[in-house]
Amino acid sequence: MTKLLHRTIGSTMPRAVAGEGIYITDSEGRTYIDGSGGAAVSCLGHNHPEVLDAMKAQMARISYAHTSFFTTDVAEELAEQLVELAPKGLDYVYLVSGGSEAVEAALKMARQYFVEIGQPNRRHIIARRQSYHGNTIGALATGGNAWRRAQFRPMLPETHHVSPCYAYRDMQVGETPVAYGERLAAEFETKIIELGADTVMAFVAEPIVGATLGAVTPVAGYLKLVRQICDKYGILLILDEVMCGMGRTGTMFAFEQEGIIPDLMTIAKGLGGGFQPIGAVMLSETIYRAFAEGSGLFQHGHTYIGHPIAAAAANKVVEILRRSETLKNVVRMGERLQVGLDAALGQSAYVGDIRGRGLFRGIEIVANKDTKEPFDPARRINSRIKKEAMQRGLMCYPMGGTIDGVHGDHVLLAPPYIIEAEQIDMIIDRLAAAIDAAVAG
Repeated sequence: MTKLLHRTIGSTMPRAVAGEGIYITDSEGRTYIDGSGGAAVSCLGHNHPEVLDAMKAQMARISYAHTSFFTTDVAEELAEQLVELAPKGLDYVYLVSGGSEAVEAALKMARQYFVEIGQPNRRHIIARRQSYHGNTIGALATGGNAWRRAQFRPMLPETHHVSPCYAYRDMQVGETPVAYGERLAAEFETKIIELGADTVMAFVAEPIVGATLGAVTPVAGYLKLVRQICDKYGILLILDEVMCGMGRTGTMFAFEQEGIIPDLMTIAKGLGGGFQPIGAVMLSETIYRAFAEGSGLFQHGHTYIGHPIAAAAANKVVEILRRSETLKNVVRMGERLQVGLDAALGQSAYVGDIRGRGLFRGIEIVANKDTKEPFDPARRINSRIKKEAMQRGLMCYPMGGTIDGVHGDHVLLAPPYIIEAEQIDMIIDRLAAAIDAAVAG
């Protein structure tokens, strides 16, 4: 009997004992293609020798130094690399230990910024329904997934939510993508006015929604309108790239494809590639100066932030991501994945939509393709797909509650950037068979 509290109590989990490239091997000798990068984490696969060497070298120097006493070369170098990579306007870096911590820190930065500049009435956060921003209290409150929030609602701080940009389900008949984006932007502006424009501090959004919607991309122009509205009312735009960032969509940062720059951005998962827990907030010069010229500090911190070994791992991961062939392969293999999914699943009676960018793709499962009716949640189609895929040697990331936190199923794919064409084809074949078996069961 296990003494470990697993996510699902009573389940028998295979034991991972080895990883190499895009594969994980369990204690029974079964090998699995990591088609989801865990949870879009393992961007360079497993046991990348250059990253391991960088970590070992750092361990030989110093493994830990608390950031209230010291900085380290690797932490400073990582910040410099990230600022060099980001468009001008994201000028400073705050290191944390994961995505939820990054979102918490960004929310606190937004609040402290307005206190520092003499606008302490700004306190409201607006985000979107069916978003996911993490599982700590502030991040969970900001996220808009009803199922994740339900039992913790009494202890969550007040936040506000508007519609997601989810064209497959919400764009009206005869409505153009441009008109749809304008309608959503108008809803956002109405919410600001309803709350009081001088009381809203931030709008939080994933450029491409990951876990809760399954790689849903925004319609063209939507995020530009959001940026304009934030500027109009003096609201900070926080973009959560914990899952979709660090090259996952074919550019280093997903927002680059939208032609905007946020005031704050969160990154994690692909930043460390799973080699060590790490995340970061990137912030503007304006926010940094408010802290520096005001109280002289950012009133926040955790024990393990800026951890030298985590920073060393991330430094090497980022260095590899910067090599031209890395993101070129994301684009090439992403196109192959989309084309292959369209060919294998596009005509399926149970696949409603195939979407995403780069090596970040989602497949929405439906009971009726014509009406988009979802399966009865009691059938647990997403869990069945996961089980059938694992039996076929494929790790994918199925989730339920796609539509409203209860109804709807999708599968998220986020394989490592080092993947090759034949391995893409294997993912497609195994996933198609898993979906067929799950639906038939």
